[in-house]
Amino acid sequence: MAIAATISLSLALQTRRFSVAGAAPFRSTPSLHFDCLLSNLSLKNPSFRVSASSMSIGTPDKISTTSFLDRRESGFVHFVKYHGLGNDFILVDNRDSTEPRITPEQAVKLCDRNFGVGADGVIFAMPGTNGTDYTMRIFNSDGSEPEMCGNGVRCFARFIAELENLHGKQSFTVYTGAGLIVPEIQDDGKVKVDMGEPILKASDVPTKLRANKDQSVVKSDLNVDGVIWNVTCVSMGNPHCVTFGTKGSQQNLTVDELNLAAVGPKFEHHEMFPARTNTEFVEVFSSSHLKMRVWERGAGSNTGLWNWSLRCGGCSCSRRTCWEGVARSICLAARWRLNGGRKTIMYT
Repeated sequence: MAIAATISLSLALQTRRFSVAGAAPFRSTPSLHFDCLLSNLSLKNPSFRVSASSMSIGTPDKISTTSFLDRRESGFVHFVKYHGLGNDFILVDNRDSTEPRITPEQAVKLCDRNFGVGADGVIFAMPGTNGTDYTMRIFNSDGSEPEMCGNGVRCFARFIAELENLHGKQSFTVYTGAGLIVPEIQDDGKVKVDMGEPILKASDVPTKLRANKDQSVVKSDLNVDGVIWNVTCVSMGNPHCVTFGTKGSQQNLTVDELNLAAVGPKFEHHEMFPARTNTEFVEVFSSSHLKMRVWERGAGSNTGLWNWSLRCGGCSCSRRTCWEGVARSICLAARWRLNGGRKTIMYT
């Protein structure tokens, strides 16, 4: 089943190296039609209405040149909805404008899971910048704009492939707030993304936590409401804070017992993170079995990254090296099993 939908909005112009390969992002809204609307969902805002219907469809071999993606009725936003490992996004074809078709405030309404479509964010496919093929911008479900998102990039790449009717192995350049990203669509439909080199320099993460001699923040103390957590800070174009537990604890962190909705925002908005932060809470079972829950900056609990185990191939590395960025030259090929599917990550 898929959902076909259109949105009626009062539109106003707004002024203003990891390699990751995963299953092709799932498209839950592959086509939008005005002639199959069976039920209306009226939102509290009278200038914002979603009309939707359920229908059975098959995945087409290619996108018709007369599909909804080419329609430009005034006052309507056409969209599709994808998820990458449970990280779900509304995607909008914005290639005809350098400004997003909706405002951050409208994105918040769209992402509302009770009164809107429901998503972690809205992604816009826009014209290229500085010679790139495309530009990707994102509005989070809280209206903030992140630099980029790994799962979002994979969804973006599949969306572009359908917009441009691309087949087989393809790659293109995408300008993001985190810099240049080059997604590559594989022959089997999976998407590979070179995420670049992890950034450990404290000022570039950014974090105000005291840096080590090499200017990184590794196994540092972070006071959160009187509880001292051991944290490591890293940027993949956007800030992350990774913790394996509290200081002095003789037991591993039990992530299932975390009140993520309570503790997550305290990390995200902590004064030590001037740009806020994503937070990964990691439980260690063995050198090849970890479990993680994520609080995502601007979107909250990330169901797509809750639970995973890994098997390492190629060169082995210790948990400390892999997660705390101590070594600079390692090779890791890991297959990750997540609640939303499987992902392969290579670190070289």
